[in-house]
Amino acid sequence: MTRMTRDDCLALDAADPLAPLRAQFELPPDLIYLDGNSLGVLPRATAARVQDVVQREWGRDLIQSWNSAGWITLPQRIGDKIARLVGAQAGELVVADSTSANLFKVLSAAARIVCEDAPERRAIVSERSNFPTDLYIAESVCEALGWDLELLEPEAIGARLGPDVALLMLTHVNYRTGRMHDMPSLTAEAHAAGALAVWDLAHSAGAVPVDLRGADADFAVGCGYKYLNGGPGAPAFVWAHPRHAERFWQPLSGWMGHAAPFAFTPGYRPAAGIARYLCGTPPVLSLAALECGVDTVLAADAHGGMAALREKSIALTELFAALVEARCAGMGLVVVSPRDASERGSQVCLAPADREAKHAYAVVQALIARGVVGDFRAGDSSTPDILRFGFTPLYTRFVDAWDAVEHLRQVMQAEEWREARFNQRSAVT
Repeated sequence: MTRMTRDDCLALDAADPLAPLRAQFELPPDLIYLDGNSLGVLPRATAARVQDVVQREWGRDLIQSWNSAGWITLPQRIGDKIARLVGAQAGELVVADSTSANLFKVLSAAARIVCEDAPERRAIVSERSNFPTDLYIAESVCEALGWDLELLEPEAIGARLGPDVALLMLTHVNYRTGRMHDMPSLTAEAHAAGALAVWDLAHSAGAVPVDLRGADADFAVGCGYKYLNGGPGAPAFVWAHPRHAERFWQPLSGWMGHAAPFAFTPGYRPAAGIARYLCGTPPVLSLAALECGVDTVLAADAHGGMAALREKSIALTELFAALVEARCAGMGLVVVSPRDASERGSQVCLAPADREAKHAYAVVQALIARGVVGDFRAGDSSTPDILRFGFTPLYTRFVDAWDAVEHLRQVMQAEEWREARFNQRSAVT
């Protein structure tokens, strides 16, 4: 792998069965975009679809479009499409709200199940470096219930699953390192200990194979604007295993989660199944854009589906990591993502070899100035700063990995990151 040349990468692209899928996207020329794990690229179909919704469905047909254009069923229709990507059945998953709001819903519902079945369990266990919003939401649920939130290193989680643990809450692929948890094994361990397993699929849905039913997971949430290419702030999704879906209301009992929302009765009566996890009025324009994004992933079905996407993802991330280690050796950066592909999502993360170094942000900015877009995540007293590079196999090429590493080598060799302009922090990092 380290002896690969740029011509070798071009040959891989020429032989790539997924290469035609890149034409689905609006990609600026000469831009190497390795940030699809934060915001997916604009599908070519999205602008025309949203314009049609605005001009025809809204502008001409107005309120009739709730019925004639099927606006009212968009959460279920798109949910059924996403279900195909995450190992769920039709009718089990809906699109609604944000990942944070959906996580609050499922944690609250899961907690009510535990409170009824095993009230002595009063702890939520999660990974110390889980995405902060997940931890904040879990903290709020614990605060309301008088429970404890315990944050552990990944290797300590299994041993902690004891008789007082109510919920295991994990993000399938860690946002900082790209480390991917073994969902079936950890879910089985949680169940063996009497706990429920809640999974966040924000960094895996559409990028790596997920089988919620096969893993026997209890609840899951996920993001629409990363690998699903739904656009900035796209609606999220929520799934509950059918054995749990109707046990309790979720706490955000809005009118769209009512059994008969247009009966307009004053008392709440939850809808059947996953529909009770809806809340407010569907955001039609955002949902239209999201459906275009989800369709770009489903287009891979004609080329081998998620298995083919995963195969290419592994090849891309392995190539990038190996090239960094070979071509940027001795330049002060180390690969911190797992080198075992079975433990790695669709991203490769680097960190300064010197944990005290503070130039990671500037390195990313220098790369962006060269047309290589990754991103930065700040560390703390126990974790290093991170340079993140996401690989979306729908549109990322092997030559992109090669060229990105070459630009990184030049940035590090010439110490371009020292320039003052690259050290000015923006509001979004």
